[in-house]
Amino acid sequence: MTVSAANARPTGLTADAGWEIGVSRTLPYPPEALWRLVTSPEGLALWLGEGTGPLGGKGAAYRTADGTAGEIRSHHPGSRLRLTWRPPGRAGDTTLQVTVSPAPRGAVLRFHQERLADAQERERQRAHWASVVDALAQLGPGA
Repeated sequence: MTVSAANARPTGLTADAGWEIGVSRTLPYPPEALWRLVTSPEGLALWLGEGTGPLGGKGAAYRTADGTAGEIRSHHPGSRLRLTWRPPGRAGDTTLQVTVSPAPRGAVLRFHQERLADAQERERQRAHWASVVDALAQLGPGA
């Protein structure tokens, strides 16, 4: 585990949001096309889980087929979605943010998750979100 000399905290441990992880990648798609992919039924199934319909606005609840549940905290169509995320068996919610932003050669897709339990959950989620980004990149904006 890496410890930053500036704040004497392990990498990924914040003062107010607990453990967090961010995974991002620039993909060769226009931002609008990438956003449509992320919020399409196929895209939602990849990152949120099977069985979710279109996500509503702030305050809307969702539940996936596997029992993962949460609430939309903010929804800025085209750029950002922030929600709580609690898979079955997890004691409390984490906060997940998905963003799409323009880049010189496409768009940046970013998953940021905070309020993770510990360094081990942080590493599991790093691998999870990296595989999600890989899957979305392979699916492409034609979904």
